[in-house]
Amino acid sequence: MRKIFAVLGFIDALNDWLGKILSFFVVLMFLLVIKEVIGRYFFNAPSVWGQELTQLLFGVYVFLSGGHVLRWGGHVNVDVLYNKFNIRTRALVDIITSALFFLFCGMLLYYGGEFAWESISFWEHSVSAWGPPIWPFKLMIPLGAGLLLLQGIAKLIRDIYILATGTPYLSEAATSKESV
Repeated sequence: MRKIFAVLGFIDALNDWLGKILSFFVVLMFLLVIKEVIGRYFFNAPSVWGQELTQLLFGVYVFLSGGHVLRWGGHVNVDVLYNKFNIRTRALVDIITSALFFLFCGMLLYYGGEFAWESISFWEHSVSAWGPPIWPFKLMIPLGAGLLLLQGIAKLIRDIYILATGTPYLSEAATSKESV
């Protein structure tokens, strides 16, 4: 069991690390938008690339942050009844509804992979005046789906553990923090 939870810890750490890296994308996108607004409205000189780069970075941010958001419970839920359930009932509901989650991830991985592969096969570039390569950005779709899928598997394993034991798994690091 310890090895399984070590793997789950690795998945958590991977998505946490990526989430921290991606948080800088928000700052970068903000700065790009500010630069574009100043250039366009104060100097009447917008760039050819600013808006498109912001959109591409936002796409990367959205697709790669899904696992991090799932890890910390940030996805949209219908919590009207769910929060009133005890921990085992919540785990059971999560296990049952995980079938829809895995179906979604599978479709996103499959069709996103086809979409990315098609783009890579002819080294797709944007048709804008700037014309950056688009294929690296489309490659983020199946990569993000894979990270989301990994985090979903980790959540499912934890939910099964909760259903079986009635208690959430606490890593050694978490238990040592609680005792301090």
